[in-house]
Amino acid sequence: MHKQKRVAAINDISCIGKCSLTVALPVLSAAGLETCPLPTALLSTHTGDFKGYTFMDLTSQLGPIAEHWKSFNAEFDAIYSGYLGSKEQLGFTADFIDNFKKDTLVLIDPVMADHGKLYAGFDDAFVCGMVRLCKKADIIVPNITEACFLTETPYLGEVQKEEDILGLLKKLAELSGGAVVLTGVSFDGENIGAACYNKEKISFVFSKRLDVAYHGTGDVFASSLLAALMQGFAVEKATEIAVNFVCKCIEQTISDVGRSYYGVNFEPQIKNLIKMLEK
Repeated sequence: MHKQKRVAAINDISCIGKCSLTVALPVLSAAGLETCPLPTALLSTHTGDFKGYTFMDLTSQLGPIAEHWKSFNAEFDAIYSGYLGSKEQLGFTADFIDNFKKDTLVLIDPVMADHGKLYAGFDDAFVCGMVRLCKKADIIVPNITEACFLTETPYLGEVQKEEDILGLLKKLAELSGGAVVLTGVSFDGENIGAACYNKEKISFVFSKRLDVAYHGTGDVFASSLLAALMQGFAVEKATEIAVNFVCKCIEQTISDVGRSYYGVNFEPQIKNLIKMLEK
Protein backbone atom coordinates (compact mmCIF):
# COMPACT_ATOMS: atom_id res chain seq x y z
CA MET A 1 0.00 0.00 0.00
CA HIS A 2 1.43 3.36 -1.04
CA LYS A 3 1.57 5.96 1.71
CA GLN A 4 0.99 9.55 0.61
CA LYS A 5 3.82 11.81 1.68
CA ARG A 6 3.17 14.90 3.75
CA VAL A 7 5.03 18.22 3.78
CA ALA A 8 4.90 21.01 6.37
CA ALA A 9 5.43 24.31 4.55
CA ILE A 10 6.43 27.28 6.71
CA ASN A 11 6.04 30.46 4.66
CA ASP A 12 3.86 33.53 4.19
CA ILE A 13 0.68 33.93 2.12
CA SER A 14 0.63 36.77 -0.41
CA CYS A 15 -2.89 36.70 -1.80
CA ILE A 16 -1.95 38.31 -5.15
CA GLY A 17 1.51 38.09 -6.69
CA LYS A 18 2.54 34.46 -6.99
CA CYS A 19 5.15 33.53 -4.38
CA SER A 20 5.59 31.71 -1.08
CA LEU A 21 2.65 29.47 -0.15
CA THR A 22 0.56 30.35 -3.22
CA VAL A 23 3.37 28.71 -5.21
CA ALA A 24 4.33 25.92 -2.81
CA LEU A 25 0.79 24.61 -2.26
CA PRO A 26 -0.16 24.04 -5.93
CA VAL A 27 3.28 22.81 -7.04
CA LEU A 28 3.70 20.30 -4.22
CA SER A 29 0.06 19.20 -4.39
CA ALA A 30 0.35 18.62 -8.15
CA ALA A 31 3.30 16.35 -7.37
CA GLY A 32 1.01 14.23 -5.19
CA LEU A 33 2.19 15.56 -1.85
CA GLU A 34 -0.13 16.46 1.00
CA THR A 35 0.97 19.99 1.82
CA CYS A 36 0.21 21.45 5.26
CA PRO A 37 0.73 25.23 5.42
CA LEU A 38 2.11 26.99 8.46
CA PRO A 39 1.48 30.62 7.44
CA THR A 40 3.92 33.11 8.95
CA ALA A 41 2.08 36.20 7.68
CA LEU A 42 -0.91 37.18 5.56
CA LEU A 43 -0.44 39.89 2.93
CA SER A 44 -2.87 41.27 0.36
CA THR A 45 -0.04 41.21 -2.23
CA HIS A 46 3.68 40.55 -2.27
CA THR A 47 5.85 43.51 -1.28
CA GLY A 48 7.83 43.90 -4.51
CA ASP A 49 5.93 46.22 -6.83
CA PHE A 50 2.57 46.72 -5.17
CA LYS A 51 1.95 49.77 -2.99
CA GLY A 52 -0.33 50.02 0.03
CA TYR A 53 -0.43 46.29 0.71
CA THR A 54 -1.91 44.93 3.95
CA PHE A 55 0.15 42.83 6.34
CA MET A 56 -0.83 40.65 9.28
CA ASP A 57 1.91 39.00 11.35
CA LEU A 58 0.87 35.46 12.31
CA THR A 59 3.76 34.67 14.65
CA SER A 60 1.36 34.35 17.60
CA GLN A 61 -0.51 31.54 15.81
CA LEU A 62 2.48 29.39 14.91
CA GLY A 63 3.09 27.93 18.36
CA PRO A 64 -0.55 26.95 19.01
CA ILE A 65 -0.82 25.33 15.57
CA ALA A 66 2.34 23.29 16.19
CA GLU A 67 1.14 22.32 19.67
CA HIS A 68 -2.16 21.09 18.26
CA TRP A 69 -0.36 19.06 15.59
CA LYS A 70 1.90 17.60 18.28
CA SER A 71 -1.13 16.63 20.39
CA PHE A 72 -2.22 14.04 17.81
CA ASN A 73 1.32 13.04 16.76
CA ALA A 74 1.26 14.55 13.29
CA GLU A 75 4.21 13.34 11.22
CA PHE A 76 5.87 14.85 8.15
CA ASP A 77 8.04 13.42 5.40
CA ALA A 78 9.48 16.87 4.71
CA ILE A 79 9.69 20.27 6.39
CA TYR A 80 10.13 23.19 4.00
CA SER A 81 10.75 26.74 5.20
CA GLY A 82 10.79 29.87 3.07
CA TYR A 83 10.29 33.52 4.01
CA LEU A 84 10.59 34.04 7.75
CA GLY A 85 9.99 37.62 8.77
CA SER A 86 11.66 37.85 12.20
CA LYS A 87 14.10 36.30 14.65
CA GLU A 88 11.08 34.92 16.52
CA GLN A 89 9.99 33.01 13.41
CA LEU A 90 13.51 31.70 12.93
CA GLY A 91 13.40 30.40 16.49
CA PHE A 92 9.97 28.85 15.99
CA THR A 93 11.12 27.06 12.82
CA ALA A 94 14.20 25.68 14.58
CA ASP A 95 12.01 24.36 17.42
CA PHE A 96 9.49 22.94 14.93
CA ILE A 97 12.25 20.97 13.22
CA ASP A 98 13.48 19.65 16.57
CA ASN A 99 9.96 18.59 17.56
CA PHE A 100 8.82 17.04 14.28
CA LYS A 101 11.93 15.71 12.55
CA LYS A 102 11.69 11.93 12.35
CA ASP A 103 12.95 10.40 9.11
CA THR A 104 12.09 13.83 7.73
CA LEU A 105 13.79 15.75 4.93
CA VAL A 106 14.42 19.36 5.96
CA LEU A 107 14.74 21.86 3.11
CA ILE A 108 15.50 25.47 4.02
CA ASP A 109 15.28 28.28 1.50
CA PRO A 110 17.04 31.11 3.38
CA VAL A 111 14.96 33.91 1.87
CA MET A 112 16.50 37.20 2.99
CA ALA A 113 18.46 38.92 0.20
CA ASP A 114 19.06 39.42 -3.51
CA HIS A 115 21.21 41.50 -5.85
CA GLY A 116 23.86 42.02 -3.16
CA LYS A 117 21.53 43.44 -0.49
CA LEU A 118 19.44 42.20 2.43
CA TYR A 119 15.70 42.66 2.11
CA ALA A 120 14.15 45.53 4.08
CA GLY A 121 13.82 44.78 7.78
CA PHE A 122 16.63 42.23 7.93
CA ASP A 123 19.96 42.84 9.67
CA ASP A 124 23.15 41.04 10.70
CA ALA A 125 21.42 39.46 13.70
CA PHE A 126 18.83 37.92 11.39
CA VAL A 127 21.61 36.55 9.19
CA CYS A 128 23.21 34.92 12.25
CA GLY A 129 19.87 33.37 13.14
CA MET A 130 19.49 32.04 9.60
CA VAL A 131 22.97 30.50 9.82
CA ARG A 132 21.89 28.62 12.96
CA LEU A 133 18.69 27.47 11.26
CA CYS A 134 20.57 26.24 8.18
CA LYS A 135 22.61 23.93 10.41
CA LYS A 136 19.41 21.93 10.94
CA ALA A 137 18.81 21.41 7.20
CA ASP A 138 19.38 18.38 5.02
CA ILE A 139 19.47 20.71 2.02
CA ILE A 140 19.69 24.49 1.70
CA VAL A 141 18.72 26.49 -1.38
CA PRO A 142 20.25 29.99 -1.22
CA ASN A 143 20.75 32.40 -4.09
CA ILE A 144 24.17 33.96 -4.64
CA THR A 145 23.50 36.95 -2.37
CA GLU A 146 22.12 34.83 0.46
CA ALA A 147 25.03 32.42 0.17
CA CYS A 148 27.49 35.28 0.48
CA PHE A 149 25.76 36.64 3.60
CA LEU A 150 25.59 33.17 5.17
CA THR A 151 29.32 32.59 4.68
CA GLU A 152 30.56 36.19 5.20
CA THR A 153 31.81 36.24 1.61
CA PRO A 154 31.98 39.49 -0.39
CA TYR A 155 29.17 39.60 -2.96
CA LEU A 156 30.23 37.78 -6.13
CA GLY A 157 28.00 39.73 -8.51
CA GLU A 158 25.58 38.64 -11.24
CA VAL A 159 28.38 36.88 -13.14
CA GLN A 160 30.88 34.82 -11.17
CA LYS A 161 34.12 32.92 -11.56
CA GLU A 162 33.88 29.15 -11.31
CA GLU A 163 36.57 28.92 -8.64
CA ASP A 164 34.64 31.41 -6.48
CA ILE A 165 31.46 29.35 -6.79
CA LEU A 166 33.33 26.17 -5.86
CA GLY A 167 34.71 27.87 -2.77
CA LEU A 168 31.28 29.21 -1.86
CA LEU A 169 29.68 25.77 -2.21
CA LYS A 170 32.25 24.21 0.12
CA LYS A 171 31.70 26.94 2.74
CA LEU A 172 27.93 26.40 2.54
CA ALA A 173 28.32 22.63 2.88
CA GLU A 174 30.52 23.09 5.94
CA LEU A 175 27.94 25.46 7.41
CA SER A 176 24.92 23.20 6.96
CA GLY A 177 26.48 19.74 6.92
CA GLY A 178 24.06 18.72 4.18
CA ALA A 179 23.51 19.18 0.47
CA VAL A 180 23.57 22.63 -1.15
CA VAL A 181 21.77 23.88 -4.23
CA LEU A 182 22.95 27.37 -5.15
CA THR A 183 20.82 29.41 -7.56
CA GLY A 184 21.67 32.38 -9.76
CA VAL A 185 24.96 30.90 -10.96
CA SER A 186 26.31 32.38 -14.22
CA PHE A 187 29.83 32.19 -15.60
CA ASP A 188 29.29 34.01 -18.90
CA GLY A 189 26.27 36.25 -18.42
CA GLU A 190 24.44 34.41 -21.20
CA ASN A 191 23.46 31.28 -19.28
CA ILE A 192 22.14 31.04 -15.74
CA GLY A 193 21.29 28.13 -13.49
CA ALA A 194 22.18 26.29 -10.34
CA ALA A 195 25.14 24.54 -8.76
CA CYS A 196 24.66 21.42 -6.68
CA TYR A 197 27.06 20.22 -3.96
CA ASN A 198 26.20 16.82 -2.53
CA LYS A 199 28.69 14.71 -0.58
CA GLU A 200 31.62 16.54 -2.21
CA LYS A 201 30.19 15.91 -5.69
CA ILE A 202 29.63 19.12 -7.66
CA SER A 203 27.37 19.54 -10.69
CA PHE A 204 25.93 22.44 -12.67
CA VAL A 205 22.70 22.93 -14.61
CA PHE A 206 22.23 25.93 -16.89
CA SER A 207 19.58 27.38 -19.18
CA LYS A 208 19.61 30.42 -21.46
CA ARG A 209 19.40 33.68 -19.50
CA LEU A 210 16.27 35.59 -20.50
CA ASP A 211 16.34 39.37 -20.13
CA VAL A 212 13.45 39.51 -17.66
CA ALA A 213 12.99 39.39 -13.89
CA TYR A 214 9.97 38.05 -12.03
CA HIS A 215 9.04 37.75 -8.38
CA GLY A 216 8.55 34.27 -7.00
CA THR A 217 10.96 32.34 -9.23
CA GLY A 218 12.92 31.26 -6.16
CA ASP A 219 9.76 29.79 -4.66
CA VAL A 220 8.96 27.99 -7.92
CA PHE A 221 12.50 26.60 -7.96
CA ALA A 222 12.56 25.44 -4.33
CA SER A 223 9.06 23.95 -4.50
CA SER A 224 9.74 21.98 -7.69
CA LEU A 225 13.12 20.88 -6.30
CA LEU A 226 11.41 19.50 -3.19
CA ALA A 227 8.71 17.88 -5.33
CA ALA A 228 11.41 16.01 -7.25
CA LEU A 229 13.29 15.02 -4.10
CA MET A 230 10.11 13.61 -2.59
CA GLN A 231 9.58 11.55 -5.74
CA GLY A 232 12.93 9.90 -5.02
CA PHE A 233 15.16 11.76 -7.46
CA ALA A 234 18.77 12.42 -6.46
CA VAL A 235 19.64 16.03 -5.63
CA GLU A 236 21.48 16.44 -8.95
CA LYS A 237 18.51 15.30 -11.05
CA ALA A 238 16.06 17.24 -8.87
CA THR A 239 18.12 20.38 -9.50
CA GLU A 240 17.95 19.76 -13.25
CA ILE A 241 14.17 19.35 -13.07
CA ALA A 242 13.79 22.56 -11.05
CA VAL A 243 15.97 24.62 -13.43
CA ASN A 244 14.07 23.34 -16.46
CA PHE A 245 10.69 23.98 -14.85
CA VAL A 246 11.57 27.55 -13.88
CA CYS A 247 12.82 28.18 -17.43
CA LYS A 248 9.52 26.93 -18.89
CA CYS A 249 7.56 29.10 -16.45
CA ILE A 250 9.53 32.21 -17.43
CA GLU A 251 9.05 31.49 -21.13
CA GLN A 252 5.31 31.06 -20.46
CA THR A 253 5.17 34.45 -18.72
CA ILE A 254 7.09 36.55 -21.26
CA SER A 255 4.13 36.59 -23.66
CA ASP A 256 1.80 37.87 -20.91
CA VAL A 257 2.76 41.53 -21.38
CA GLY A 258 2.19 43.93 -18.50
CA ARG A 259 1.80 41.33 -15.76
CA SER A 260 5.43 40.85 -14.76
CA TYR A 261 4.85 42.02 -11.19
CA TYR A 262 2.33 39.22 -10.62
CA GLY A 263 5.03 36.54 -10.70
CA VAL A 264 5.58 33.75 -13.18
CA ASN A 265 2.68 31.94 -14.85
CA PHE A 266 3.67 28.55 -13.49
CA GLU A 267 0.16 27.08 -13.50
CA PRO A 268 -0.01 26.22 -17.24
CA GLN A 269 3.38 24.50 -16.93
CA ILE A 270 2.47 22.20 -14.04
CA LYS A 271 1.54 19.50 -16.54
CA ASN A 272 5.14 19.62 -17.82
CA LEU A 273 6.48 19.36 -14.28
CA ILE A 274 4.41 16.23 -13.74
CA LYS A 275 5.91 14.74 -16.92
CA MET A 276 9.42 15.56 -15.65
CA LEU A 277 8.61 13.82 -12.37
CA GLU A 278 7.58 10.60 -14.10
CA LYS A 279 10.47 8.15 -13.87
